[in-house]
Amino acid sequence: MGKPTGFLEYVRENGSAVSPNERIENYNEFHTPLSREKQQLQGARCMECGVPFCQSGMVIGGMVSGCPLNNLIPEWNDLIFTGNWEQAYHRLRKTNNFPEFTGRVCPALCEAACTCGVHGDPVSVKQNEYGIVEYAYENGAAKAHIPEVRTGKKIAVVGSGPSGLAAADQLNQRGHSVTVFERSDRVGGLLMYGIPNMKLEKHVIERRVEIMKQEGITFETGKNIGENVEAKELLNDFDIVILACGASQPRDITAEGRDAKGIYFAVDFLTSTTKSLLDNDLAEGSFISAKNKHVVIIGGGDTGNDCVGTAVRHGAKSVLQLEMMPKLPDGRAEDNPWPQWARVCKTDYGQEEAAAVFGADPRVYQTTVKEFVKNKKGELKELVLVKLEAVKDKKTGRLSMKEVKGSEYTVPADLVLIAAGFTGSESYVTKAFGVETDGRSNVKTQAGRYATNADKVFVCGDMHRGQSLVVWAIREGRECAREVDKTLLGYTNL
Repeated sequence: MGKPTGFLEYVRENGSAVSPNERIENYNEFHTPLSREKQQLQGARCMECGVPFCQSGMVIGGMVSGCPLNNLIPEWNDLIFTGNWEQAYHRLRKTNNFPEFTGRVCPALCEAACTCGVHGDPVSVKQNEYGIVEYAYENGAAKAHIPEVRTGKKIAVVGSGPSGLAAADQLNQRGHSVTVFERSDRVGGLLMYGIPNMKLEKHVIERRVEIMKQEGITFETGKNIGENVEAKELLNDFDIVILACGASQPRDITAEGRDAKGIYFAVDFLTSTTKSLLDNDLAEGSFISAKNKHVVIIGGGDTGNDCVGTAVRHGAKSVLQLEMMPKLPDGRAEDNPWPQWARVCKTDYGQEEAAAVFGADPRVYQTTVKEFVKNKKGELKELVLVKLEAVKDKKTGRLSMKEVKGSEYTVPADLVLIAAGFTGSESYVTKAFGVETDGRSNVKTQAGRYATNADKVFVCGDMHRGQSLVVWAIREGRECAREVDKTLLGYTNL
């Protein structure tokens, strides 16, 4: 540790953000990073604790504390403090295949577990990670490393989201020949079309994919395995098939009037905007538009927030975001101590922007849709909403949300976006490969393993564990790659 008193001498600093009213004029990332000199002082705040919870990735009190990738955070914080940026990048890449993704979209479980956060502000780990990887690209450290020896083994990865890319990257570096199949027209899966440009500009994905291509990985887009390509083709042509297709089956809302025109799943709304933005800068209008519409978003999570920010950029007339659960406290509750993940209310970029445009936070808590109301043409015109209250089951003690009688009220709605999460993998893929699924439609494996019941078929990512974070997807891809490598060669050094 180069600066034992750094956490006492320097306060936490983050890069600046473009103001909400200015940034909604485009779809660009809107954070300006700190200078290298200031970022190095942020590295000095890391205490290199005897027990670094930041990199633990362990379950404490039912919630994960620290980084699921077990990133060697104190080590690369010290390296940037001492100005060894390139070495910091190599240390970071030992545990994280794609720090350029996590440095932008990860909720920073590491920072919630930082010891500096017990009585003050945690180390700016996420910004330090961003600084390291961007330095690497700017200075030529992020470059292709082509394997010198090939094993002769062929692996197919179905899905090019973070878990599929991580598995492909690991196995290619081991010397296996990897082909990644993607059903969309661009590589990236969730990263490409599920996350808006404001959080992750797509050139960031493309530059990493280009390196992976130089390293020998083959990417085939427009290949929907189970539909326009038969599963048996992959099973015949490859030694191993890894399914990394995500938990892409959206959870629906079944209220009366659900068949009204103007109701979409959030992922379809976000995908249509990003694809149109990349194809023609939105010029052709080939996307689901929120312009001049009363927009209601069902779901209070990250995807719901992304819909808020996107709808504001479209020029929505109003935006309302419904959350079934009660508002979380503004600070840690007594039963949620450090180093647990802090269950506190956070205002994200989309909510900030809606508040700036419309004068109030768009979120309404403990509320859901009771009815979708249509006009004579079958078009959505308004919603009947109802308030909810938490009721404890006398036998189990579990809380459930119940309607409050007489609390119904009506709001205008031309466009509804359902962001209620996902129920698991899509059945046409699991049926095509004959893999077993559990009650949540996730592909079944033995606990802690990645081999399915089907011969030669492995699984990882959201398709395996259910809807989760990018950082978990990368970990799953890495662990799956290790298991595949051991299966093929009898041992592994991954």
